[in-house]
Amino acid sequence: MPPEVRVIGIEGMPEFKDGDDLAGPMMDAALAQGTPIEESDILIVTQKIISKVEGKVVKISDVEASPLAISITEGHRRDPRHTEWVLRESKRIVRMDRGVIISETKHGFYCANAGIDASNIPGDDTLALLPDDSDASARRIRQAVKNRLGITVAVIVSDTFGRPWRNAAADIAIGVAGIDPIHSYVGQMDSFGHEMFTTEIAVADELAAAGELVGGKVAGVPVSIIRGYDYEIAEDASIQRILRGTEKDLFR
Repeated sequence: MPPEVRVIGIEGMPEFKDGDDLAGPMMDAALAQGTPIEESDILIVTQKIISKVEGKVVKISDVEASPLAISITEGHRRDPRHTEWVLRESKRIVRMDRGVIISETKHGFYCANAGIDASNIPGDDTLALLPDDSDASARRIRQAVKNRLGITVAVIVSDTFGRPWRNAAADIAIGVAGIDPIHSYVGQMDSFGHEMFTTEIAVADELAAAGELVGGKVAGVPVSIIRGYDYEIAEDASIQRILRGTEKDLFR
């Protein structure tokens, strides 16, 4: 058979809140729709539901906008207190222009507004922050599946990021468990006998983007299963492996 990869959206999951069990309803919903989670599946879990169950949803009104936040937001539709949350969640501001903030988060991600947004969460006064440690979040889900079903899966936590020099956004991985996020071809020969010296593929990002295709942003499908992809298992997997160090950052 030729290579084939399936992407399956898990429907019928509830609205989550702080402290809820996430893995259990995920497994229940997959079983109920006739696509139970299987050995070696890859679960793509969106950041937003993890932030919900881990208490990373905050109220805009919980902070007072600083003079800096007010000045940055002037002329922009965003509430200055929203901007204040962005500043508080940023380790470094990379660039600010016309109300847009590109920042480096404490996790080492470079993204707009420190990854904070107000979509797909209830209430007009709420924001979702990024999880403190998405690798740890992924490991907990992976272990819960193993404990209940007795199978080994990989888990990728996904979020939507913009890309430099490209319009629109795409889902990428911000946390991993059980899967090497990079597939390296270094040292291998291509089909013409040329040795590859630098080629590495960010498979975790590609898989995260594939999961978004069946989930979307308004369909209420926050988890997907990727089945059939032959990945390299890594018990000590970390998203840090995919983040480029400052010594290689030509634009810093």
